[in-house]
Amino acid sequence: MGHYDVIVVGAGGTMGSSAMYHLARSGSKVLGLEAQPQAPHTAGSHHGLTRIIRLAYAEHPCYVPLLKRAFELWRQLEVESGQDLLKETGCINMSPKSLPDSCFKGAQASAQLHGLTHEVLTPAELQGRCPGYAPPEDFQIILEPVGGVLCPERCIAAHLAGAAAAGAEVLYGAAVTRWGVEPGGQVSVQAGPDAQTHTADRLILAPGAWLPRLVPELKSLLTVERQVVGWFDIEGDASHFSPDSFPVAVLDDETGMFYAFPADAHGFKIGKMHHRRQVTEPDALDRAIVPEDEATLRVAVQRYFPGAAGRLNHAAACLFTNTPDEDFVIDVHPRHPQVIICSACSGHGFKFGSVIGEVLKDLALTGGTSLDIDFLRLSSLRKGQAAVLEEFGKQEPASA
Repeated sequence: MGHYDVIVVGAGGTMGSSAMYHLARSGSKVLGLEAQPQAPHTAGSHHGLTRIIRLAYAEHPCYVPLLKRAFELWRQLEVESGQDLLKETGCINMSPKSLPDSCFKGAQASAQLHGLTHEVLTPAELQGRCPGYAPPEDFQIILEPVGGVLCPERCIAAHLAGAAAAGAEVLYGAAVTRWGVEPGGQVSVQAGPDAQTHTADRLILAPGAWLPRLVPELKSLLTVERQVVGWFDIEGDASHFSPDSFPVAVLDDETGMFYAFPADAHGFKIGKMHHRRQVTEPDALDRAIVPEDEATLRVAVQRYFPGAAGRLNHAAACLFTNTPDEDFVIDVHPRHPQVIICSACSGHGFKFGSVIGEVLKDLALTGGTSLDIDFLRLSSLRKGQAAVLEEFGKQEPASA
């Protein structure tokens, strides 16, 4: 094969497919390498029919500008692809009043800081508007109208189709076995069963849970975790859980944080962040659903959404790749300015896929981006950062 402007590793994933799309549409000659035999796939973090998108971000106010741009880009992709990718439902964040650092408090802080439209509701007001919810009397609740559901498989397929239409190439079944920077500065990558070598001016590493294998210096920073979501049969009025009457939910209590969706083809979907905190290797994910998985989810369904506490109709396991502070990693490789690192979405990254792809394109082609990602760089990680930078052999990352 010829020489490329940019090679993207993890081209069939959330961030990789988006980077492919933005690079190809910029006129770059781009090659994508995907270890799985097809994309979208079910080996990583993006499968499962639905993902939440929201604007009043409880995790950190710095994410809000990225989310504003993400909404714009998802809507643009809808128009260009002719597909329905995003259904706006509104978003609820709710927590007990006594809970410190709750998702309610974080969402309210982001909404106030960025001037986002929102309402604070009482439990009775929420249940009156959205009868699928049964919030306890001691809960604080914030409703933002901008929030909803993304269809991840469609989104990735649309990004890849747009990239292909703009001339991008993708090789499937092409797991990377080696990469390096040659004396002249170009990047070489060996991939696939025949270890074929490909070269480029720039390299984007976005392989999700497999990143520690390609950048061993990050092994101490990234933890791969088994995550399970479940779909429950609705026993009450099904209209209470339709997208028109059930805003997506983010809630936390003394046991952890949960997220819930309007009903889809499988039923009412719910997950718990970090589920049962089971560390795994990406190629050794246990996909078997056991009673403990159902019990972890059912307790929240029965307490907060009792009309949907029927039979567990379906469940699926996927991967989270977590940093200690649960923020992302997006940065130039500390030793190789030709290489961009992107991974570790810590279980809340899909909604950002459209904009992170644009950021990766900017970093690869210009070395910088107009969007503020300083809080996502290696030097900004609040926990474990010093040890990781030591692994790279220097105290600060090289500037892009």
